[in-house]
Amino acid sequence: MSESLPTESDLPAALTTRDQWLCWRAEERDGKITKVPVDPNSGSFASTTDSATWSDFETATDRARNRSADGIGFVFTDEDPIVGVNLDDCRIPETGKTREWATDIIDRLESFTEISPSGTGYHVLVDGSLPDDRNRKGDIECYETARFFTVTGDHVDGTPMTVESRTEALEAVHSEYLREDDSEASTEGSNGEKTTIGRTETDATPGSSLSDQDLIKRAKNAANGEKFARLWRGSTAGYESHSEADMALCALLAFWTGGDAAQMDRLFRDSGLCREKWDERHFADGSTYGEKTIERAIAGTDEFYEPTEASERDAPSNQTANTDVGTAPPTATSLRAAQRREADHLRRIEELESKLQNAIDEIDQLETELEAERERRRELKAEFDSKHNTDSSEERSWLPW
Repeated sequence: MSESLPTESDLPAALTTRDQWLCWRAEERDGKITKVPVDPNSGSFASTTDSATWSDFETATDRARNRSADGIGFVFTDEDPIVGVNLDDCRIPETGKTREWATDIIDRLESFTEISPSGTGYHVLVDGSLPDDRNRKGDIECYETARFFTVTGDHVDGTPMTVESRTEALEAVHSEYLREDDSEASTEGSNGEKTTIGRTETDATPGSSLSDQDLIKRAKNAANGEKFARLWRGSTAGYESHSEADMALCALLAFWTGGDAAQMDRLFRDSGLCREKWDERHFADGSTYGEKTIERAIAGTDEFYEPTEASERDAPSNQTANTDVGTAPPTATSLRAAQRREADHLRRIEELESKLQNAIDEIDQLETELEAERERRRELKAEFDSKHNTDSSEERSWLPW
């Protein structure tokens, strides 16, 4: 791909003047091609959360041009106002024909837009900030931190060559195309895979006393709410892999849902972490990656959220308060006790997450040791077969006939 690398004149200065560039290399993982981030300086793996593995635009293009990488990418961080909007599976490469919804988004954002490396989608870059809600739905994804865009410089005619300030337009697009819809629900398609077609299960389910919306609100307002909000948006910052971030969010959901697997699945699908892998069958018993992740998260949780009387009184209500009711207000002592109980619950979540991660690490280590043992046996077998063939040849050479 190095022959089609973008030049500085192909891209907005808002990108090329920042030292937030890395390279990427296409590698096959689990039967799929993945774009692995590469450090432009060393050629080793890069991280979207470690600026020491990034470089300036020129260094990144030089490495890719020398065929040490397949392309270049721009990293989104909290330090810049740039938001990337990824529109996937919406363009026919041979004709350039674009789906109506994608054209609508591009027209409304009216900022620098390029064709994606596959030619089947678009990247729109704007100056703005994302609402505190999910940032992925279907073929639309939005990034503003700890992620990177592959950059082609294949500019779409009719769009600006600059990154424009579009906060209001971005909020409008987000509201229309990405925001959670109370009418959505999770169902099962004809192929047996779960598909979101409309939500009718926002009310509390058997293992939970909270609706989806109330649960998300309480989780974000809890002592570790910042962590929950970060994972909910789809950030994997602070985790060695996307799968570890998946497990961390599921551990939190297990606590808040009371171990309700159906509600956990429904909520996770609305989070920014959800990806195609969630529905892929990875296990011999036919379980999907998502099912097994939820199962492990619930198994590792022995305490679940139970709304206290005080928290129920504090919960939002659509009813008008009746000042004539003779019920005494909660005392400061009871409120402090409730707060202490919730703090204990949250500390327990952190401990359980640590145990889950240790279990994952142990499994990974055992799998590595198992593969090493298999390789050792293959080598021994090859050595035995080679020696056996040699001995047979020598015996035949001594035969009188």
